[in-house]
Amino acid sequence: MFHKKTFIYSVFTLFVILLVAYANHFDNGFHFDDSHTILNNASIRSLKNIPSFFSDPSTFSASPYHGMYRPLITTSLAIDYWIAGGYHPFMFQLSTFLWHIGLCIMIFYLFKQLLNKTIQHQWNPYIALFGAGLFGLHTVNAETINYIISRSDVLSTFFIVASLLTFIAYPQKRKYYLYILLAVIGVFIKETVMVLLVLMFFYILFFEAELSVADIFRVKNIKKIGAVFRQLLPIIIILTGLQVYAFFTMTGAAKTFGISNPYIPYWLTQTYVWFHYFRSFFFPFDLSADTDLAVITNFTDYRIIIGIVFIILYLITIFITSKKKTTRPIAYGLIWFGASLLPTSVAPFAEVMNDHRMYFAFVGLTISVITTVYLFLLKNEKYFNLPGKYKLLGTIAFLIIGLNAYGVYKRGQVWDNDESLWKDVTEKSPKNGRGWMNYGLTQMSKGDYAKSIELFNKALEFNPSYSTLFVNLGIAYGGIGNHATAIENFNQAIVLDPNNDASYTFFARYYLEQSNYVKAKELAEKAIAVNNKSYMAFDIAMAASQALGQWDELNRLAQQTLAFVPNDAKALQYIAAAANKESANVATVITQTASAEMSVNDLINLSLQQYGAGEYEDCIATCEIVNKVAPNNADAYNNICAAYNMLKQWDKAKEACKKALQLNPHHSNAPANLKWAEDQKL
Repeated sequence: MFHKKTFIYSVFTLFVILLVAYANHFDNGFHFDDSHTILNNASIRSLKNIPSFFSDPSTFSASPYHGMYRPLITTSLAIDYWIAGGYHPFMFQLSTFLWHIGLCIMIFYLFKQLLNKTIQHQWNPYIALFGAGLFGLHTVNAETINYIISRSDVLSTFFIVASLLTFIAYPQKRKYYLYILLAVIGVFIKETVMVLLVLMFFYILFFEAELSVADIFRVKNIKKIGAVFRQLLPIIIILTGLQVYAFFTMTGAAKTFGISNPYIPYWLTQTYVWFHYFRSFFFPFDLSADTDLAVITNFTDYRIIIGIVFIILYLITIFITSKKKTTRPIAYGLIWFGASLLPTSVAPFAEVMNDHRMYFAFVGLTISVITTVYLFLLKNEKYFNLPGKYKLLGTIAFLIIGLNAYGVYKRGQVWDNDESLWKDVTEKSPKNGRGWMNYGLTQMSKGDYAKSIELFNKALEFNPSYSTLFVNLGIAYGGIGNHATAIENFNQAIVLDPNNDASYTFFARYYLEQSNYVKAKELAEKAIAVNNKSYMAFDIAMAASQALGQWDELNRLAQQTLAFVPNDAKALQYIAAAANKESANVATVITQTASAEMSVNDLINLSLQQYGAGEYEDCIATCEIVNKVAPNNADAYNNICAAYNMLKQWDKAKEACKKALQLNPHHSNAPANLKWAEDQKL
């Protein structure tokens, strides 16, 4: 029987487990594509840019290759940046987590609606709750929740489910088209919203028209099928029109979606990928933030055979389970699973498989699994109605949820920082060159250039034509003073990808560090020609112009920077320097012209920008200004520590980090920076 108190206790228990499972993820940092969509994306640093997000897809990313039309994602990131007062991961992670909770609540009501239409039983609320809890705490979904830019999967799924649930729960109010409005919001989040049309079609077909998949192909049902299409015609027209607009608004490079693989081998490989995703629902043991699966070109490969057999069984199961009313939720969930994967399965993406793609698909697969389990329980209802059997069921449900929650917690540890994440990738996906490169970057960030070069060369075995890899080799060889090899690698990066602004930008920074201002400015201008919203390129060009005493040029570059980063503190300082023909370092200019008008957050963010640009002494000077304006700022001392680490002044780094931890014992970055300084000192 349904007991309200028991149900409320169950909801509360699930919520507590969810909080505990994800408790260690809120300070997890930015990873992978977060760099160009968040950290280096100057557009999100001002709320004034929000209107441009809806007209200019280049604001989505600092990279011209990723000019996707996802304005609401960029808007959400800008709001998080504004609330957090900078690049503090907690707010970004909390934002995604709250959307995830909201989605889980809607999934409960969606599952309950579907069960009520096919199975009238007092257990329905408990089964729906278990399904929502299983989805919310599934280990695989931690890959999406921890990866900040993958909130696009969370938000798009949220509005797809919101639209579908509104359509299902309030059939008498469909004439007001609220469900279409919710779907339209999804267009501004991610392209997957088009899958909603498939979900609505089969919902009406299965649960309202009461037809099976086989019935679609019977002539006598043509009028019924036509009625379904007519009912969906408004949302089909609106979503298709908006999606076409969104597609043509994207930049040229983004329109390809990374498509680079041959069609037939890619499609055959996807059969195995679908099997992998399906299997991961039950055994999520080998998750990887960046898999190494490539297109399988040997059509007799055992993985292709497994994949084809799986697809055949998958289609047969849909066909059979769609025949009976009670099993139609199984068929519906399987169709959801497949439809959500089709966009990345039909178009041959460069990345054959991504674990975060399972997030949307697992809503459907959860429907199928819990319905299957539910029908088994009902078939043996007399047995489970015996004394003590309810407790047995509760224990099993808790064990399943608990094991997944443990998996979520462990994945949170993996995603804690770049080093732990990319070390895990190299272990799970040892043939992934990008994984080895990113692991090498974590060693380079600690000043271990020899180790990073070793790892970069390992990456070359798998990605011999990866321009970014040669950029990083250039930086690493420069770090050990091998300037000839550094320049050789930078040039090779440009040869491999002359349209990649990063190749020019980091080469320009290298020359700036060598005090070759003419060459630095020349390369920075080439980067700007490729990407006129590269903040780092403008920063380097301005620094070089100031060093060369080119005041008119400095003013022009600073004004251009302000055009896409309004009120940028550093650009304003350069304008003041140009007006006063001030050749002093950046920190001196701050002291003389801007410190009184800048907030502590502005100065902290500036110090992070300086650190990211390799201007470690300026970073320290800016943080010292913070300590004068607002003493006892733990972030300022932590940034001083990090900068001294890069300068290899270990004693000063230790002193600053200890001060940071004295002020804030729970600081997210200071312990790691202190350990770095202490290890090097030893």
